[in-house]
Formats: sequence, structure tokens, C-alpha cells
Amino acid sequence: MSTTETAPLPAASQDFHRLSFTGNAAEYFGIWIVNILLTIVTLGIYSAWAKVRRNRYFYGNTVLLGRAFEYHAKGKQIFIGRLIVFAYFVIYNILLAASPIAGIALAVVVLFFFPWLIMRGLRFSARVTSYRNVRFNFVGKMGGAFVAFMAGPVMAVLSLGILAPLASRWMYRYIGNNLRYGGRAFATDPKLGPIYQTWFFSALIIILGLLVIAVAAFANMSLIVALIDNPNALPPEFQASMFILGIVAYLAVLLSFGIAALFYRAGVRNIAWSATRFDGKHDLKSDMSRFRYVWIAVSNVVVTVLTLGLMRPWAAVRMARYVNEHTAVRFDGDVGEILATVEQEGSAVGAEFMEFEGFDFGF
Repeated sequence: MSTTETAPLPAASQDFHRLSFTGNAAEYFGIWIVNILLTIVTLGIYSAWAKVRRNRYFYGNTVLLGRAFEYHAKGKQIFIGRLIVFAYFVIYNILLAASPIAGIALAVVVLFFFPWLIMRGLRFSARVTSYRNVRFNFVGKMGGAFVAFMAGPVMAVLSLGILAPLASRWMYRYIGNNLRYGGRAFATDPKLGPIYQTWFFSALIIILGLLVIAVAAFANMSLIVALIDNPNALPPEFQASMFILGIVAYLAVLLSFGIAALFYRAGVRNIAWSATRFDGKHDLKSDMSRFRYVWIAVSNVVVTVLTLGLMRPWAAVRMARYVNEHTAVRFDGDVGEILATVEQEGSAVGAEFMEFEGFDFGF
């Protein structure tokens, strides 16, 4: 159940106040299984309302200083956004079949609109989120979305990942510097040096994974060469062994890249959140253990696969609890006075957002 009751606020202190997650796997399983069944029965239509139920549960169990966050989106808003995207894909495929040039032209047009869709998605997500009856907001522009979510990733790929830290910095700065709560601004400026340190260790994980595969391949080089020269020269059992070795190598590559990506993600989140301030004086912090985060993420996938998806609710709750417990904020001054002031200033903003919140396009 959601935790919305008012708890006594602490007096002024220099301590960080951590978030907590009050949900549990058994409770969320009931929501999750109903969402799955209704989505299947309605051929995917209910998925929009399923997202609302899921987010309301997780937001409603994310607690800071005794009060939970709230999610105000409606299933209709998400459904209309998805319907527009679905209609685009239908029209695009029809045009592509009838006139490839027209189809390509439509794809290019949408590509130019992609930063706008991302910006609108971030704004929608912020505006339908509240804490202590005060809404969040996002004021980013389309140009910033283009740099953060298009130019940055392309640059990272073209540089074989070397410029990925710069792309990550652009993304976090775009989101963090344009986020508002009750009209007051967040600001973040993560430094490249620490991000590159995290990137370096992630790159080492990939290199080590590739080295293990290379050593295994070298040890079996004679069999590989014989199999390439004359596949029928080797007994069937050796051919089967080589086939299994190939699959194992492929999975090892995926695993090393996956672990490296998770390791990098946790490290960059720590750096970016810990470089963020609210209203110029209240500090945020993230102190997740990168190894623990990777272990939770990987073991969640393994358990979910082995149970044919039935342990997915347990995995989701487990990750949410860990992330929340390692996210904190430190207020500069009396917490009660600060939040009371923000609540008074933010009430008008919240009323405005209740009138029009737009649609969620899924970006």
C-alpha cells in the first residue's frame, strides 16, 4: 500500500535523508499478473492502463521523510500517445510499400521531430509526478534534447565508446538542469574525470571478457581450423563441441558488455546525482555500490528467466528498494520550513498542470 501519511519532519541538520521503498513482491505480484492478463486479453490495449497502475504502485511506495511520491497520469493519455505512434508506423509501412521514396521522406521528417518527442516525454513524466502535493516540471527545449539524446549517442558509437562519458554528461546535464519542483530549479554539472574513471573500469571488463574468449579460441585453434577446412573431417561429437563453444563465446561477449554497461550506469548515476543541487543549496546523493548493483541486476535476470517470468515482480521490487535506499537529499536549513514554502509556491503550478498534461508518446 502507498505511504502517504504525514510524518514528523526532522529539525535542521546536515544529515542526508534517504529514500525508502515500502512495497513488497507479494503485493506487487497481484498488480503485475492482472496487468499481464488484461493486456493479453485486450491485445495490448490495456498496456497503457497497466503502466499507470505499475507506476502508481512504485511511486506510491517511494518515500522521503514519511511522504510518498504520486503519479497522476491517466491511462487515456498514454493510450492516445501510443495510438499516434502506432498510426505513424502503419502509415509509414504503407507509404514505404507504395512509394519507397515517400516512406523514406516520412522517416526523415519524424527523425527531425524525435528530439521534440523526447522533450515532450520528459515534460509529461515530470508533470504527472508530485511530492507533498507539489508537481515537478521539465523546461528543456528541443535543441538540448537533440544534443543529449541524438548527437551524444551517435558520437559515442562513432568513437567506439571513447566519447561515451561526454555523451552521458550531456544527457544528465540536460535532464538535471531543466528539472523543476514547485517552480524551483535543480542544477547538475557532473565532471568528466570521474565519469571517465568509471568508463575505464567498464572498458576493462569488456577487454577481460574478450581476452577469455580469445584464449579459449586459441586453445581450440587446431579444431577450429580443421572444422573450417573440412567440416566433415571431424567426428560429430567434435562438431557439436565446437558449436557449443561458439554459443558460449557469443553469450560471454553479451555478458561482458552487459556487465560493463551496468557497471558504467551505476557509476555515472552516482556521479551525476551527487553533483546535483536543488534550489542552489540542497544536495542530492547517490552512493550505490557498482558491484552490488550489477549483482542485483544480473541475478534478477537469471531468476526471472529460470522461473519463466513469474519472479519478475520480486526482481522489480528488489531493484527499486536497493536504488531508493542509496538515494538521498540533504536540506540546508529547517526541513519543515523549506518544504512548507515550496508547497505554498507550488500549489498554483500544480493546479495549472491538472488542466493539461499532454500525452505520453513512449519516448
